[in-house]
Amino acid sequence: MTPVAERPTTRDAVAAVLPELGGHARVCANGFISRWVCALGDDEANFYMIGSMGLASSIGLGIAAARPEVPVAVIDGDGNVLMNLGSLAMTAVMAPARFRHVVLDNGVYASTGNQPTISASVKLEEIARAAGYRKVARVGRVAEIAPALRAQLVEPGPTLLLVETQPESGPPAPRIPYAPPEMTARVSRAVARLAARAGKDAR
Repeated sequence: MTPVAERPTTRDAVAAVLPELGGHARVCANGFISRWVCALGDDEANFYMIGSMGLASSIGLGIAAARPEVPVAVIDGDGNVLMNLGSLAMTAVMAPARFRHVVLDNGVYASTGNQPTISASVKLEEIARAAGYRKVARVGRVAEIAPALRAQLVEPGPTLLLVETQPESGPPAPRIPYAPPEMTARVSRAVARLAARAGKDAR
């Protein structure tokens, strides 16, 4: 494991991940992850999950099942993954080829006061590997994030990249400015555009 002081913050990890996930429908875990994604790269293709802790991966899997031609990325947190480990198994069994799972693991429930999770004792990427994800990896420094993600993007999914992060010390990003119905409409439009683009590329 990377020493905590050398790990990126959630903000830094999000900033490194987003440029690599262009052309994806992106489902973002609730809390500070969604807020940083919105602050650093708001886009109609981003679905900011609010309140439904643990279900970002399930929502992403639903999009991937309905539109298998659309690349889907889930930007998740360790607390969220721990709350819905069954989604790892279901994703592995369904095996969507364009599904990318990025887990930002800061070891705490940041939104509720930095109470510790158990991710230091439970290697989430190894659970995904055992479930049947095709490729998994763990990184702990910001310079490692983009190369590791690029290496997975050329492979068939589902893949999982766990990024060791450290809790934020400063103020969080602003809250999401969209209501859930608006976010649903936005991502629906984006998924339709991505599907149309995939259809053109296949011709």
